[in-house]
Amino acid sequence: MREQFYAYIQRLQDTITQELEKIDGEVQFKEDIWKRKEGGGGRTRVIENGAIFEKGGVNISAVHGELPEVLRKQFNVETGDFFACGLSLVIHPKNPFIPTVHANWRYFEMYNEIGEIVTQWFGGGQDLTPYYLFDEDAIHFHSVCKNACDKHHKDFYPKYKETCDKYFWNSHRNEARGVGGLFFDYLKETEELTMQNRYDFVTEIGDSFLQSYVPIVNRRKDITYTQEHKDWQEIRRGRYVEFNLVHDRGTLFGLKTNGRIESILMSLPPTVQWKYNHHPEEGSDEAKLLKVLANPKDWV
Repeated sequence: MREQFYAYIQRLQDTITQELEKIDGEVQFKEDIWKRKEGGGGRTRVIENGAIFEKGGVNISAVHGELPEVLRKQFNVETGDFFACGLSLVIHPKNPFIPTVHANWRYFEMYNEIGEIVTQWFGGGQDLTPYYLFDEDAIHFHSVCKNACDKHHKDFYPKYKETCDKYFWNSHRNEARGVGGLFFDYLKETEELTMQNRYDFVTEIGDSFLQSYVPIVNRRKDITYTQEHKDWQEIRRGRYVEFNLVHDRGTLFGLKTNGRIESILMSLPPTVQWKYNHHPEEGSDEAKLLKVLANPKDWV
């Protein structure tokens, strides 16, 4: 399974980066191959200062070795080895009318002292963070997520949509990071579902990613914007940074386990503003977004 999924994310990284380069038309992803001294490594691809994409990363990694202390405590074991691989992406467009998007699909195995798998699972999801809200974009994104889920189980979309709304919640601001999508973790083998079933589901979601995001980019990329629109985008990007540094489990895990700092913080946007006690004008497009972020909505 580990070889099967790692081969998949290598192919998916190629597919996604090639498509995004085509859309941008001006710059290409720069590739950075890195190794982890404790075992494994990764392939980071970053795009910057493009015609469409101000900053973005589509990264894969496969790491292995002795369980870090933080994981030994979490799993209540004294010793053990692990393998983890995944693809993680964040795209920050230049135009404030195009949403930021984040996605991640990952696989984990843990072994006992004689190398047998004692537990294994998949995790991941994708979510959309608009700066100006177009209902049709949120509906499109969620519809693609739902269609991919429905091919596997009718309960998956409502369950993982709700999990996403709860996870990407900036509790210190009492608002959602964006309009959600899917989030799932610890997808293990059950009586009804094998690990191959889980693999088929997660790869279905990964394969649907471009279909969920590219039409939105194409719809919004030529909208004219002002400095005021850009200022609002950068204020909202500040909330994105706050979530990633205060709440995001993946970021905090990476920082606590001697992860590769450049890859961990790749998700942060290039320009951000924090204005003191900023409130948009009542009835404005900016205020409309905040109302939706205060109460997660059923989009489909």
